[in-house]
Amino acid sequence: MHFIEARDIVKRYSNHVALKGVSISVPKQSIFGLLGPNGAGKTSLIRIINQITAPDEGYILIDGKPLIAEHSQRIGYLPEERGLYKKMKVGEQALYLAQLKGVDKNTAQIRLKKWFEKFEIESWWNRKVEELSKGMQQKIQFIVTIIHNPEILIFDEPFSGFDPINVNIIKEEILRLRDEGATILFSTHNMASVEELCDNIALINSSEKILDGRVDEIKRQYRSHTFELKLQDLKSPARSFIPANFNLLTESTNNFGETILRIQSKEAEDANKLIQTLLPHAGIVAFSEILPTMNEIFIEKVQASQNLSAKS
Repeated sequence: MHFIEARDIVKRYSNHVALKGVSISVPKQSIFGLLGPNGAGKTSLIRIINQITAPDEGYILIDGKPLIAEHSQRIGYLPEERGLYKKMKVGEQALYLAQLKGVDKNTAQIRLKKWFEKFEIESWWNRKVEELSKGMQQKIQFIVTIIHNPEILIFDEPFSGFDPINVNIIKEEILRLRDEGATILFSTHNMASVEELCDNIALINSSEKILDGRVDEIKRQYRSHTFELKLQDLKSPARSFIPANFNLLTESTNNFGETILRIQSKEAEDANKLIQTLLPHAGIVAFSEILPTMNEIFIEKVQASQNLSAKS
């Protein structure tokens, strides 16, 4: 079931078209990655879903119903450009922002206390925001984004400013929120995070969607039929028995004396045929297919789209 649907969204700013008929469907209780280079149109779409701006054409559905003002209370939004009041005390500000989201003061205090303890920032309650490091401020922003237990969470570059340890903490919280029922729209340039977190993605370039689908299905779609094998007791040189319809890309030896081969099929041959050919010549310790990373797919699709635009 699709919980967030954007249909044929067009957004214009003066002489610039930010979105050209973009459609996405975000399944309920999933993490959806909204990807694209700078200026592609991602933030424009996020701002429309948040009702900060309105589309010039197209529409948004939330849980099958047209987007209305009341939906804002069901959404938690963490923008890329953070916006805490620098001179205000941390706890006072967190309480204020929680109440803006409809949480009563007593409930907000209880929830905030739990989150401040979890993130080990209790001692900062009465300090001014300007005294916090960027990473500390990011934690406060994250907390006030989710404090009202929204059904929809929109994170725009949520790991900006965090060190690797805190990145992992936030990743774990995002996964937990999904598992507890939240539907999450997630925009980032970090493709490693996409592979770790996202169930589905849409890739936008030059204001148009150029790719979407499940992450695992997209990776299989762009597979190059490349395999890595770890062999022991190799009886003859690998090139002497590898079938003609396979290319030997690399061959190396590890510290255990095992031979590591990377082989690519020319004709998308069944991997079982390769294994059957190898068995008489060596013991197979490990065998795996090397699928492309989301970063490689991202670069390939964006460059292809740009080349197509240049020709037209």
